[in-house]
Amino acid sequence: MQKSLSFETEVSATPEAAWVWITSFDGISKEMSPLVHMSAPKGVKDLSSVTFESGVPMFRSWITLFGVLPIDYSNLTLLTLNPGFGFVEQSPMGSMKLWRHERQIVALDAGCKITDTLTFEPRFAGRLISGIVEVLFTHRHKMLSKYLGVYAADPSLKAHHSDGRRP
Repeated sequence: MQKSLSFETEVSATPEAAWVWITSFDGISKEMSPLVHMSAPKGVKDLSSVTFESGVPMFRSWITLFGVLPIDYSNLTLLTLNPGFGFVEQSPMGSMKLWRHERQIVALDAGCKITDTLTFEPRFAGRLISGIVEVLFTHRHKMLSKYLGVYAADPSLKAHHSDGRRP
């Protein structure tokens, strides 16, 4: 059964700085660390260093638990890449019948809002996998706040689900 989740975080970083962060493998690694790590081919520092063709896999990324134990793979595939504004990733994965990750950046008066919208369907253990995805993206949004700054230093604006629940 398909599941949809949405997460948003307002940060003090400019949309340009947020774009550099969300498309760099250093940024991606820091968002997921220490829970999981995604591999990238040698020399690939960010999405701009890989040829983008809509719907065509860019490379296979191995996903490891705590950076050690391989638990999944993703044939990283972007449908759209809109520099400065976001992307839509729909990648074949070992654990998923469907994986779609939309990430958007929206400029604010002071900083920007980063939104992740996920639509996915696990191949097995649906409730468990859905829970793991929710924990991982809650963690990622906490890391976005940590590394890109919490918008207006207001604790009520830290990472939260789009339905208003706190992580």
